[in-house]
This record gives sequence, structure tokens and C-alpha cells, in this order.
Amino acid sequence: MARKIVITSGKGGVGKTTVTANLGMTLSLMGARVVLVDVDFGLNNLDVVMNVENKIVYDISDVLEGRCRVKQALVQAQDHKNLYILPSDGMKTVSAVTGQNLKAITENLSPLFDYMLLDCPAGVDAGFHRAVSCADEAILISTPSFSSLRDADKVVSMLKSYQLEKVSLVANRVRGDLVAVEKTLSPKDMESLLKIPLIGVLPDEDDVMLYGTGFSPNCRIGRAFRILARNVEENTRRIYDATARYSGFFGSIKRGLRRSV
Repeated sequence: MARKIVITSGKGGVGKTTVTANLGMTLSLMGARVVLVDVDFGLNNLDVVMNVENKIVYDISDVLEGRCRVKQALVQAQDHKNLYILPSDGMKTVSAVTGQNLKAITENLSPLFDYMLLDCPAGVDAGFHRAVSCADEAILISTPSFSSLRDADKVVSMLKSYQLEKVSLVANRVRGDLVAVEKTLSPKDMESLLKIPLIGVLPDEDDVMLYGTGFSPNCRIGRAFRILARNVEENTRRIYDATARYSGFFGSIKRGLRRSV
């Protein structure tokens, strides 16, 4: 049976869908069978991030309305034999879906996979509650900005009411150069403020803007996602150090160059 993990955030624009896609890719490369379920029905773009929008024949709304079986709506990710996407169509789906029938879909898929990652709408409206009601675990994505953390704190309060097995934090878009000189909150500061365990640190890298997914395992963001995936898989707490390259004499030069760009 799949571990059902909802990926959520307090506000939009913090990289939730990108984290969902890349975490799913990394877990599949480790040999796990993974399905990504797009339950952000209002702003659904998981298919675009995964570059499968032209391969979609059916989506969740077709499953809900009986036009296909749930397996028929799955789209295999390009170059990833163990990774599938269950897309949604925001225009058709929002009015049709309920927590109960979404849970029926996830229960139907669960025996086929090791992981089910649910890409949840930002915030705490009805879409959030639909997605969380189907999950056993939650990963909260936040950036170090105070506005992101304030909204994330509201989400933490909501998540605690669901009695999930695990609620964890991923610090995204961490500027190691600024953390090194204490110009921004560190991932540990974020963990302390939100009072949930930190399981991943993802550095702010140009590769994310340029490519979105499919990073080289040897680049910094690729290594950070591998560490995150291992933590999810093995229930460990090893954390990527975004400040390492900005330490010492040469690190101070890199900090200056980063700020001047």
C-alpha cells in the first residue's frame, strides 16, 4: 500500500508543485513506484511541470464521472518507468470533486504504488481539506520569508487537527549566502518557529528556474533532492547545508559575487 503524502503550503508561489514533481522523480529513481496526484484543481499545473500535458487523454474528472477507470487516467512520466501522474482539469473538476470521492480514488490507486504524493492547493480552504483528508502524512513547503512562514503556521495548526502520522517541513529557496551572514532566517530558525521537524533544505538555484525538473544528481539542487528523498524513505533527518560553499575566505568572495548579480 502506498504512503499517501500531501504536499502543502501556506501560500502560493513557494515552489510546492516543483517540489512535488522533483521529489517524485527522485523517489522513482531510487526504485520506488510513485504516483503524483494533482488535487490543486483551481490552478492545476502539475502536468505542465512534468511535461506531460500533451499526453493526457483522461483526468480525474473523467474518473469521477465514470468515463474511464482510474488506471486509464494515469500518465507515465517521460523517462521514468516507475513514475505516473494523475492529472486534473480545473475547469471541469472543482464542482465535481468531494473529499469522499477523492478518497475513493486514492484508495483505489494505493495498492499499485509505494508513494502517492498529493499536490495540494495553497492555503486552508476546501481544496486543502479535501486533499489532507486523503493523506496519512504531510510535507509543508515554506520559504524563509516572514509572510510565507506566517501562512505556513496557520497550515500547521490545521494539519494537527487531522492526527496525521507525520507532519514535516521542507525549507525551499534557501539563500545560503544570506543565511551565512545572518541576513535571513536559517532552516533551523524556520523549524523552531513552526515547531515541526525539518526534513529537507532546498537551495535557491538558477537550475530550478531554467529547467524546473530533471536536475543532474551532481548539481547542488539535485543533491538536495536526493537527501530529501532519502529522509522520506528512511525516516532520517540529514539536512543539506546550503551555507557550506559560502564559508571561509573563498566563501566570502562567492557571497559578494552572489549579491552583486
